[in-house]
Amino acid sequence: MNIFQKSAAWNESRSVLKFVACFLFLMMLAGIIRAQTNKAPETLAGAATINITPQLPVPMSGYASRDQPSKGVHDEIFARAFVFDDGKNKACIVQADVIGFPFEFVDEVNGEIEKKTGIPKGSIMLVAAHNHGAPTTRAYGETANGNLTTYLAALKKNLVTVAVEAYTKRIPVSIGFGKGTCTMNINRRARHSEGGIWLGRNPDGPCDHDVDVVRLDNGKAEPIGLLVNWPCHATAGGWENYLITGDWPGAAARYINKNFKEGLPIAITAGASGDINPIYGPGNDFNEIDAIGLVLGEEIVQVTKEISTGRPGSVRTLYREIEVPGKEKSATRMPGEKIIPGKPTKLRFTVVKIGSIVFAGLSGELMTTIGIKI
Repeated sequence: MNIFQKSAAWNESRSVLKFVACFLFLMMLAGIIRAQTNKAPETLAGAATINITPQLPVPMSGYASRDQPSKGVHDEIFARAFVFDDGKNKACIVQADVIGFPFEFVDEVNGEIEKKTGIPKGSIMLVAAHNHGAPTTRAYGETANGNLTTYLAALKKNLVTVAVEAYTKRIPVSIGFGKGTCTMNINRRARHSEGGIWLGRNPDGPCDHDVDVVRLDNGKAEPIGLLVNWPCHATAGGWENYLITGDWPGAAARYINKNFKEGLPIAITAGASGDINPIYGPGNDFNEIDAIGLVLGEEIVQVTKEISTGRPGSVRTLYREIEVPGKEKSATRMPGEKIIPGKPTKLRFTVVKIGSIVFAGLSGELMTTIGIKI
């Protein structure tokens, strides 16, 4: 797990032990999806997008040094929903341009989606882009009052609304998977002058550069939605920025929309990126944010165009909740610190399988090597 501590130069949020239900999002496939046999069920899918940009100043999440609410909007943030239905089983994936979700938030939203669509709560995956340029969702236990209370109530409604809209838009689809590479991310566990290991840039550290893309097409071979995963913190924007932004996931989605069609639901997630940052930032330069989005967006567009799609196959889901041993925060960042046992930590696992494609979700932030092994 990634333990956040305060630092003069890299002042992020609190311990990840308090950061719950920011599901990582991985996509894996043995090979490119091809047409299934006639025995494969006809699978329906629907996709939708909704704007979740706050209308009033709200506290932002991701950096403990921010001591004021947001001062405006640089670019709007969104949530996207994808529903899959093979006639027997249903599943829903909802992605949002926020930092994460408390378990209670997830339970309330998933419960409402289940009531309105019949999709079981255990078959719903609520995914955050881990965006540090968005309003807090109280994932770190922050106090909610005033504008934030109003915003969070609206956010819950919006996430339910977009899931229901995706459900009502279900049509027969074909699906395909593609993989590319983007090297605009880097391991952020680096040695400092005193010998400690903390946030920095480590070109020798492990880093997953894979760009995974799932494409959903309608009967005319036109995309109705994309699901994308690239392991990287959405931290090109830093603590000095007080403007709401989608950071690099938002910039990449805007670039992709220009190359396909405006409004196309594009869910971009950060995968196993607990120890991975973009090569730019954290800072207050939106040119750097847009540069990450441009390079990544170009790769996504190229991969998407090369994807072959076929009948999806059946829908399967799996949900598990377990407790694992916890640990206390280390006294220093020096190597060799003794690990002191702490309170157990709850983890949630959600898996959605569409034919041969697997979406694997885990609450919390995984280090990149764990994602690579998965």
